[in-house]
This record gives sequence, C-alpha cells and structure tokens, in this order.
Amino acid sequence: MQKYERKTKEDRPVMAICYDFDKTLSPDNMQAQGYLQAIDYEDQEKFWAESNAFAAERNMDPTLAWMFLMLRKARGKEIFRRDMLESYGARVKLYPGVKEWFSRVRDYGDAEGVIVEHYILSSGLREMIEGTEVAGEFERIYASSFCYDEDGVAIWPAQVVNYTGKTQFLFRISKGVLDENDDAVNDSFAPEEIRIPFRNMVYIGDSETDIPCMKLVNSYGGYSVGVYDPTTGSKDRVLRMLAENRIRYIEAADYTEGSGLDRLIKLIIARTAASERLEEVHCRDMRESNCK
Repeated sequence: MQKYERKTKEDRPVMAICYDFDKTLSPDNMQAQGYLQAIDYEDQEKFWAESNAFAAERNMDPTLAWMFLMLRKARGKEIFRRDMLESYGARVKLYPGVKEWFSRVRDYGDAEGVIVEHYILSSGLREMIEGTEVAGEFERIYASSFCYDEDGVAIWPAQVVNYTGKTQFLFRISKGVLDENDDAVNDSFAPEEIRIPFRNMVYIGDSETDIPCMKLVNSYGGYSVGVYDPTTGSKDRVLRMLAENRIRYIEAADYTEGSGLDRLIKLIIARTAASERLEEVHCRDMRESNCK
C-alpha cells in the first residue's frame, strides 16, 4: 500500500534503496521463525542440509529444492495455503528500528528534494514477506513465490529468485519496468529515459548471495552496504566482502534513528541530491551548447 504521494522523475530525482530480507531486515531466515518448527524441524540446519543435498543430487536450483521440500514436508501437518504462509510471515522478527525506518528515510529524502523508494530483492518467500507488518512500505517485493489452485493451495513455484536472478530486478527498477512479465525491460533506453540511474541506487545485504547485486550497483556508481547482526557483532562476512571490493560500506543492522546505518543512508541521500543538481546544470549547459 502506497503511503506517500508519488512524483515523476521530472519533479525531483528518484532514489531506490533495495534490500535483501533474511539477515538484512530480519535476524534469521524467515522459514525458521515458526514454519520449520511446525513441520518438525526444530533444528533449522537439518532442513537446510537436507535441502542442499536434495538439490545437489538432482542438479537442481537450491531455491527450487527448498520450495519443493516445504511443500512435501507440509503434507499431513499444514495445508500449504497463501494465508498460512502470510500468517507465518506475521511472526517474523525484525531488526531494531525497521518498523519506523522506511517512512523516516522517505521523509529525510523529501527534505533534501529526493524521492526515496524502497524495494525488496529476496530469495525468500514473497508470501511470508507480505505477511510482515512492513510489507506496505515497499514499492515492489521481488521474491520467490508459489502458484495456487482455486482453493488457494500452493501447487507449483510461480517465481524463483536466486542470487544471480536478483540482478534482473535492479534493471527493472532502474528502467521503471516493474512487472516481472514485462519484457520491455530488455528494450534500449536513452539515458534521459532511465527512471532511476544506478548511481542513485543503494543495495543493502548481508552475505555472499548478495554479491551479484552489490557488484552491479557498484560498477555503475551506486552504493552497496553490508550489514551484520548488532547482537552478535560478528563482521567476518562483511569485512571479507569489503576487502574483496564487493561492498563499499559496513554497518550493524540497526535501523534506529541516529544509528550508523541511519547516518550513512542520510549522507548518501544528501550526496544524491547534490549530485543530481549538478547533473541538471551539466545537462542545461549541454543543451545550450547543442543549440549553437
């Protein structure tokens, strides 16, 4: 649900902040916060080990493998419906400050003259994310999902989003071609037709599965941020990614006002505002030059 007035790119520059979900906005995998326990997996590592082995034995995409196992293991225990998945999503815990984060960042963007939009790019389940209390904060939720029969029971995967597949959605966001089935994303766009240039994108993630998106955003002048659990304080993953030039910044996944992440994103918004004003001056001068 939209909670602010949408403007066109001509009114103000637009900036996209794109998020992974598991261990980026939430401290654990979404399936492990109620669902796996309901199908008799008290130890979530047992489920993931079984899923990975299942995928390896069949040369199968790992995301398809865990989606298949979720369906199969629910037999006799859970009716695998959309509303059931959304109810488990409602139980998903979020990092500190996440609930208030999105509106606060949009408001800061408004004050700086920038439209800030939020997007999810996740290999997790869209239905579970849609069950969370922050689902309405996003322009679009790109995630794996199921196809349902006339009774609302899941029967087949509808979308499978793996770590490399996430990158297509960055191009959709950039071009403003948001529908997953709209092949206009492959069309050539002139620079002035690009709704959100990559230089105005931020990608926030926590692990190696986010690297393709982070590298893509980096390569075009955007911003990639690696976050880590503020409770454990373990930075090993993000420090390695930083050393390998996969990300540019690291911060604790603390979304409260005044946190390091809060200050960083506000700096990026302010820089985006200034850079876009300079870009407007350059374009004005180029137009004048071409007229002579």
